[in-house]
Order: sequence, then C-alpha cells, then structure tokens
Amino acid sequence: TLPAPNPKLIEMIEKGPMNPSKALPVERRNDLFDPGYHEVETGYCVMPNGTAYVAVNNTFPGCTIEMFEWFYAWKPLEDLRYKIWCPGDHVGIHVRDEDIVKIKDPNIPIREKTKDVVHFCLEDIGGGMEEIVINYQRPENMGYDLDKLKKSPVKFMVCGYGTKSIMTHTMREIENGIEYRSRFWMGYTIKDGKPVNKIPDGVTIPMQAPKGLAYHNVVEYTNLAQILPDLYREFGGTF
Repeated sequence: TLPAPNPKLIEMIEKGPMNPSKALPVERRNDLFDPGYHEVETGYCVMPNGTAYVAVNNTFPGCTIEMFEWFYAWKPLEDLRYKIWCPGDHVGIHVRDEDIVKIKDPNIPIREKTKDVVHFCLEDIGGGMEEIVINYQRPENMGYDLDKLKKSPVKFMVCGYGTKSIMTHTMREIENGIEYRSRFWMGYTIKDGKPVNKIPDGVTIPMQAPKGLAYHNVVEYTNLAQILPDLYREFGGTF
C-alpha cells in the first residue's frame, strides 16, 4: 500500500488554484537556478493564454543526489521498476533499444544516462490512464543556461518535454536530505531550445489537468521518498 501523500503539500493543492501572476513564466525558467524560493513553491493554475502551470516542492529525507542520478537511469528498463515507484498510477515503461545499450554502457557516467533518452510511459497523471512520451534532454537543449546552472545550488536536474508539456526537476541539498523542485508548463513543447505554445487561440486547459498533475506528483514522490534509500542500497550502481 502507498503511504499517505505528504499532507502539507496536499493541503496546499486542496486550497485551490494559485494566482497565475505568481507562476514562473516558462521564459524565465532559468530563475530555477537562483538561490532561495519562489513565492509559490507548491501550487497550480491555468494561465491567461490557456496554458497551465504546476509547481511542487517535495523533500526526501535521508536521500542523496547519487540516488537520484542512478534511479532516473535505472527506472525505465523494466515495467516493474516503474510500477513500484507509484503502484496503481504507473503501469508500464520502455525505451528504445539504442537507449538500453546507452544506459547499460559502463563507460557512460550515470548522470549522462538520462540525457537524450525517450521514455514511453503508461500511467495516470490525474486524468486517466494514458501513454506519455517524455523526451529527456540536456539542459542546454531546453534553453537552460549552463553557466548559471554551474554556479547555482542545483546539484542535479532532469528536464524534458512531451508533445504538449515541458517538465523540469531541480535537486538541491538540504539538511539531512534533498529538496526536489518540480515545474511543469502544460500546453508547451520545446523546439530549437525555445518554448512553443501548442494551445490554439480560444482554447484553455481545464483546471482539473494541472490540479491532477500536482496531486499525482505528490503521491509518486511521497512514495519514492520512502523506497529510494532501500532501493539504492540493494540495486544502486547496477542496471
């Protein structure tokens, strides 16, 4: 059985949508490398242009950056690995044959194994079961400033995009663990390193979509926080 999702974060989500003016504009996504916090670290909303925004700040007591570097490379190689992350919501995952070779290549550093890899996921992120394709990318290919990243408190980041969503997770070390800040810009994709709005004029993403994604994010990462240390002790470094 899954642990109860982090009650503090769920309470923030249940308060209702945040003011869109408090959202981090996709054009200012490099602000994620600034020290400190945004006014809203956990919330969701629909933006005036019809897109949607989700922010969640999960904490992982007793976890390390190395655990996340390994987990993100390890998880797409078997359905079971994806299922145990969030039973019920995560059903299956696979990657291309050439990506399996890359992930298993001992000469490729672990943190490089996540980049330029496409994950084909079957999961429910709040709107029912669906197939989701995530193109995991190098930060510079997503328009992130590598110089700013290197000088920032961010120790590891994972970013990618789908046909209509941009996703970024940045990880910072905090006392006794890791702080995991997620940001989603729904309705966008990336082309030539720049965000492209895919929502037609006059169309608006329904509020339930970002709310459902925010809730799913808390559920899956509450569970991962519980299982990651033991997973890493048993399987860490293997693929």
